[in-house]
Amino acid sequence: MNRELMIEAVQAQMPNKRWIHVKGVMSSSVTLAKQFGADVEKAELAALLHDYCKYWPVDRQAQVLIDSGMAGDLLENDKQLWHGPAAACFVQAEFGIEDIEVLDAIRYHTSGRVDMTLLDKIVCLADYIEPGRDFPEVDKIRKKAENSLEKALIAGFDSTLLFLISKKQRIYPLTLLARNALIEEISK
Repeated sequence: MNRELMIEAVQAQMPNKRWIHVKGVMSSSVTLAKQFGADVEKAELAALLHDYCKYWPVDRQAQVLIDSGMAGDLLENDKQLWHGPAAACFVQAEFGIEDIEVLDAIRYHTSGRVDMTLLDKIVCLADYIEPGRDFPEVDKIRKKAENSLEKALIAGFDSTLLFLISKKQRIYPLTLLARNALIEEISK
């Protein structure tokens, strides 16, 4: 599928406000990819597709995960995590996206993972810091992103974890593991 058709397909899946967010993530991903030496085209593609399933009913997201064998422990955790893995499965099947780096960046953009690739880090961080984001720690995370993907991501995960704790919500174990792995990575 060509880029223009893919953009149309993505835009049709969401309200205009979310489409503006996706464009911000695309722009931030391109900037970060250039800054940190990643493949710009892959970064932009993963960013374009990262929220493809965000506005699908949760039962449809769950079914995609079940059908693909990706459900695992995800279905026992916050539904807000489901759209990334569901999108990775869906765009692989529907758009013929076969690049595992792109698919993994989509899959893990909400949770992170241990041993995040450069592309994983870029798309995950871009989702935190795109220009339309406005939450208490975002400016600190943006500042850290000027010098270190890892330090900025740790700050992003910290912000998410503190928010979930304040709301007495469950924390997805993979996010804790991702944070710890990043701390270990920068301490080497």
